[in-house]
Amino acid sequence: MTITNIERTFQSLARKRPALVIYLCIGDPTVPDSLACAEAAIEAGADVLELGVPFSDPTADGHVIAAAAYRAIQNGGSLTAALEVTRKLREKHETPIVVFTYYNPILAFGEERLPAAVRKAGGDAILVVDLPPEEGQVLRHEAEAAEIAVIPLLAPTSDESREKEAFAKGSGFVYYVSITGVTGAATISMGDAADRANALRERAGLPVVVGFGIDSGEKAKAARAAGVSGIVVGTAIVKAIGSANTTDGRVAAVKKLVTELRTALDG
Repeated sequence: MTITNIERTFQSLARKRPALVIYLCIGDPTVPDSLACAEAAIEAGADVLELGVPFSDPTADGHVIAAAAYRAIQNGGSLTAALEVTRKLREKHETPIVVFTYYNPILAFGEERLPAAVRKAGGDAILVVDLPPEEGQVLRHEAEAAEIAVIPLLAPTSDESREKEAFAKGSGFVYYVSITGVTGAATISMGDAADRANALRERAGLPVVVGFGIDSGEKAKAARAAGVSGIVVGTAIVKAIGSANTTDGRVAAVKKLVTELRTALDG
């Protein structure tokens, strides 16, 4: 079986350091800015990109990303825009790209069409925030046919039966939501989160990345010490982009933060 881009990335990092997964909201503040910031993240050391599709009712997201989604929708952010950014990134970079979305934009686009469109654009995976493992059979079937991973999400409240179903139907890696809340809403004990993530990794047979609450080199260093497969940084990236008023300033802010995170992970 051919090794995938995501598998190759995590295998190359195994027992070396956690993968650095960076989230951006496509269209915040404009689609060209998102492309520039995504390229900056790659150049500064991101191992995986999550390209967020803005949605009008982002129930899993805190106020920072929800506000970014609102701005993005006003400025051309969409699933189609995320695919176009994916295509442009793939022309220059091999970094794995995950299309990160809620299910409504998929329904509007066509769930039977999306996996092939992601593959054609050069993407590697789809992550659907509000898709439980027992749903989305059409999407999952088409994703398998297109060799596109469907990333499962699990939380501290996920029970054993939910875990097993997620492992059976997911691929690529597991996104572990380390708190029971919305993005960016609370700090976490990295030790506790890492223990749960590493236990999940043993049960899943897949890398497990830890999301929510990581926003500094200090926390990234703690994740490295804890031995997690990877960390996801989203809210802090959106804040960094929002801290500047020009494209050059946004690119510089993203590069600064990603460099800090990557330096901490490299040890």
